[in-house]
Amino acid sequence: MRVMISCGEPSGDLYAGELVREIRAREPSAQIVGFGGDHLRAAGAELLGELSGLSVTGLLEVARILPRTYRLYRRLVSSARTERPDVFVAVDFPDFNFILARALRELHVPIVYYISPQLWAWRPRRMETMRRIADLVLVIFPFEERIYREAGVPVQWIGHPLLDVMPPTPPRAQLRSEFGVAAGEPLVALLPGSRRNEVRAILPGLVSAADIIRSRVPATRLVLARAPHVTDQLLASLARLAGPPATVVDGRADAVLEAADVALVASGTVTVQAALHRCPMIVVYRLSPLTYRLGRPFVHVNTFAMANLVAGRTVVPELIQQDFVPERVAGEALKLLTNPSLAARMRTDLEAVRLQLGEPGASGRAADAVLLTARDASGRARPLG
Repeated sequence: MRVMISCGEPSGDLYAGELVREIRAREPSAQIVGFGGDHLRAAGAELLGELSGLSVTGLLEVARILPRTYRLYRRLVSSARTERPDVFVAVDFPDFNFILARALRELHVPIVYYISPQLWAWRPRRMETMRRIADLVLVIFPFEERIYREAGVPVQWIGHPLLDVMPPTPPRAQLRSEFGVAAGEPLVALLPGSRRNEVRAILPGLVSAADIIRSRVPATRLVLARAPHVTDQLLASLARLAGPPATVVDGRADAVLEAADVALVASGTVTVQAALHRCPMIVVYRLSPLTYRLGRPFVHVNTFAMANLVAGRTVVPELIQQDFVPERVAGEALKLLTNPSLAARMRTDLEAVRLQLGEPGASGRAADAVLLTARDASGRARPLG
C-alpha cells in the first residue's frame, strides 16, 4: 500500500500525522509519502516538501510563495508518475490540493479529501470541482454531511480529530500556578494564530486590548500560546504591554485554554479547541483591506467562528475586520471577566457544541475509509470530469 498525502497548514499536519499512525496500525508495511510538517514526519511519512512558510493569507503573500509552491507541485506529480500511489489524501489547503488532485486524477489515482475546505462558506462553486475530483470526502462537522450529499459529492462524517489528539491536561489550579497566576487573579489567554502574517495582523490589536483590560482589572495576568514557526520577532508587540509581561508558552494551547478565564483567539481551529475546553472566548480576525474587499462577495455565511456555525446561533462574540478594534475586544472580555453568570452561560453553550462534534476515534475512521477507497478502486478510478 502506497499513500500520498498533502497538508499545508499546522492543523492539517497534526491531523495527517494521526491519520498516518492509524493507517500504519492497520497496514504496517504501508509507504507514506507527501507534503507536510513535523507531525507527518514523526508518524513515519517520507516528506517530499515542507509546509513551513507556505501557509499564508492575503493576495500579496500568496504571490510571493508561488514559485516555491509550483516546484513542490511538480515534485509531487513526478513522484506519483514514477511510483503511482494507491490513494491520494488531500488535507484541507484547497488552493494547492485542488490543482494537485486534478493532476493525480489524470494518473487514475483514487482521491480522498480529508478535512474538507469550507466550500459552503467560501467560493461555493468549488463544490463542483470537489464533485469531479473526489472519490470520497471525509467531513468533521455534522452539518457538512448534508451539504455535500445534496451537492452529489460522496461524503462521510467521521467526527472531529481534535478529540483524538487533545492531550490530557493537569488540573486547572495546577496549570494556573505553573503559569504564575495567583488565587483570585483573572487569566486572559492570547492565541493570535499560526500563520506568520496572521500573527502580524492580529497580535498588536490583542496587545492593545489586553492593556485596556488591565486598566479596568489590574490583577489580570496574560498567557500567550505560541504556535510552531512563530518567532520571537513576530511577538515583538508584546513588549508594548504595560505592567507584568505576558507568559509565552510553546506548544501547549490546550493547557493555556484549560487554565484561562477568557481567551482572545484568531478565528480558526483554535476556536474548536477552546470550545472543547469550555473556555469563554472572543474571536477576532483581520485580513489586508484589499484581500477582504475582493474576497467578501464570495463569502456566503454571516458567522465565522466554528462554535457558532456548529451551534447554529451566536454563542461567542466575533469581531472581524473593521469590528476588530481593541476597545470592542476589551469590552467583550471584561463582560465575561466581571459577570460570572455570563461566563457560565457561555461555558454551557460550548459544552453543547462539544457534544455535537462526535465521539473520539475520527482518525481511525478516516484511516478505514482511506484504505477501503484504495482497495475498492483497484486502479479503476474514474477519469477527471
